[in-house]
Amino acid sequence: MKPIRLMAAFFTVGVWTMASRLLGFARDIMIAAYLGSGPVAEAFLVAFSLPNMFRRFFAEGAFNMAFIPMFSKKLETDADHKGFAQDAFSGLATVLIVFSLIAQAAMPWLVLAMASGFAGDERFDLAVVFGRIAFPYILFISLAALLSGVLNATGRFAAAAAAPVLLNVLFVAAMVLANLLDWPMGLTLAWTVPIAGIAQLALVWIAAARAGYRLVPTRPRLTPELKRLARIAAPAVLAGGVVQVNLLIGRQVASFFDGAVAWLSYADRLYQLPLGVVGIAIGVVLLPDLSRRLGAGDTAGGRDAFNRAAEISLALTIPAAVALVAIPLTLISVLFQRGEFGPDDTAATALALAIYGLGLPAFVLQKALQPLFFARENTRTPFYYALGSLAVNAVVAIGLAPFIGYIAAALGTTLAGWSMVLQLWLGSRRYGEAVLLDERFKRRIWRIIVAALLMGVVLWVGNLLLGPLLAAGAWRYLALALLVTIGIVTYFALAHWIGGLPLNDIRRSLRR
Repeated sequence: MKPIRLMAAFFTVGVWTMASRLLGFARDIMIAAYLGSGPVAEAFLVAFSLPNMFRRFFAEGAFNMAFIPMFSKKLETDADHKGFAQDAFSGLATVLIVFSLIAQAAMPWLVLAMASGFAGDERFDLAVVFGRIAFPYILFISLAALLSGVLNATGRFAAAAAAPVLLNVLFVAAMVLANLLDWPMGLTLAWTVPIAGIAQLALVWIAAARAGYRLVPTRPRLTPELKRLARIAAPAVLAGGVVQVNLLIGRQVASFFDGAVAWLSYADRLYQLPLGVVGIAIGVVLLPDLSRRLGAGDTAGGRDAFNRAAEISLALTIPAAVALVAIPLTLISVLFQRGEFGPDDTAATALALAIYGLGLPAFVLQKALQPLFFARENTRTPFYYALGSLAVNAVVAIGLAPFIGYIAAALGTTLAGWSMVLQLWLGSRRYGEAVLLDERFKRRIWRIIVAALLMGVVLWVGNLLLGPLLAAGAWRYLALALLVTIGIVTYFALAHWIGGLPLNDIRRSLRR
C-alpha cells in the first residue's frame, strides 16, 4: 500500500474509532443516569457482556486472526478468494446459529458462570431474560467482523470502521425514546443489542456486495481450507480464553457485592479511553516496525524501535495514570453523577478508577514487549506468561474479596497486568541486546515520571481551587475541561523543560 493511501487508511480508521469511543462513553453515561448501579443496570451489563465475550473467539479474536491472513494471501495470488470467503461465511454462520440456540437453553448456567453472586435475587432472572434477548447479537456481529476483514484486506476501511459507531448511535437513540415513551429501560437496551447487530451487519454486507463480495449463507462445506483455518485458529482460542477468564474472575467477584458490577464497568470504560488512544498509536505505527526489524535480524534497529515504543508508551500513559489517581472523584462525579447514579456510586467507582489507573502503564507496556516474542514466531511463551498473570489475578481478587470487598477485583486486574509485564521483561532477556534499555530511555524516563508527578500535584491543587465550580451544575463541565487542559499543558511544558519529552519529538511522532 502506498504511503499516501496508508495514511488515508489510518486517518479513516482513527477518526471512526475515536467517534465510536466517544459515543460509547456517552452511552455509558446515559446508562448510568437512567439505571445507576441498581439490579437492572447490573443485569443488563452482564447480559451484554455474554455475546461480547464470545465474539472475541468468533469475530475479532481467533477466527479473524486466522481468516484474514489466509484470505489476503489468496487475494494476492489470484486464487479462489471469493469461494474461500463464501465457505468461511457459511461455516461461521452455521456454527454460530447452533451455538446461539444452545446458549438460549443454557442461559441460566451462562449467567451463573458470569456472575454467580446473582443467584437467588432479582438480578439473576433479569440477566437471564436480557441475555436471551441480547445473545443473537453474536451471530450478526461475528458475520459483520468477517465481512469487515474482507473489506479491510481489499483496502476498503470506511464501512468496517463506521460500524461500531452505528451500535452506539442506536443505543443512545433507544434510551432517548424509552425515556420519552416510558418504555422499560432495561428491556429497551436488551432489544437494542440484536437490532444494532443487524444494522452493523447490513452496513458492511452492502459495502462488501458493492465491492464484489456478495456473501450469503449456504450449505456449509468442510473443505481442506476450512480445516486448515480451524487448525490455525485453535491456538488463538487458547490465548483468548486466558484473557476472558481474567475478565470472568473480576466479574464473578463483583457480582457478590450489590452495585459492584456497574461500578467496575463504568470505571473500566473511563480508563480504556487513554489506553485505547495510546494502544492504537503504538499498534499501528511503532510496533510493526519493531517486528520487521527483529524478524530481519536487525538487532540494533530492533533495540532502537523497542526503546522508542516503550518511551512513547510511558510518556503518554504515566501522566494519564497519575491523573486518574489524583482526581478520580472529580472525573466520575462530573461525568457520571446524575439521575440514578448518586454520590455513593461516584465514590465506589472513583476508587476502582484510581486502582485501574495504577495499572494503565502496564497494559500498554505489554504491547511493546510481546512483539519481542512474536517477531521470533514464539507465541507459546507469552501464553504461559498469561497463565501466570491469570493465577495472580485469581489469588488477589478471590483471596482479598472477603477483606476489602469488590475493589479486590480491580486490584487483581492491575497486579495481573504488572505481573505480565515483569514476566515478559524477564523472559525477553534471553534475546540479549535487543531489549537492553538505551541511554536515551534511561535519561528520559525519570524526567517523564517527575513531570507527571508534578502535574499530579497541580491537578490536585487545581481541583481544590475549582471545587465550587466542579459542583455547580452546568459549570462543572467547563471547570473539568479547564482542569484537564491545565494538566495537559503543565505536563508537556514540564516534560519539555526538563528534557523528558522535547516538543520536537512530539511533533515528529504526530507526523508519523
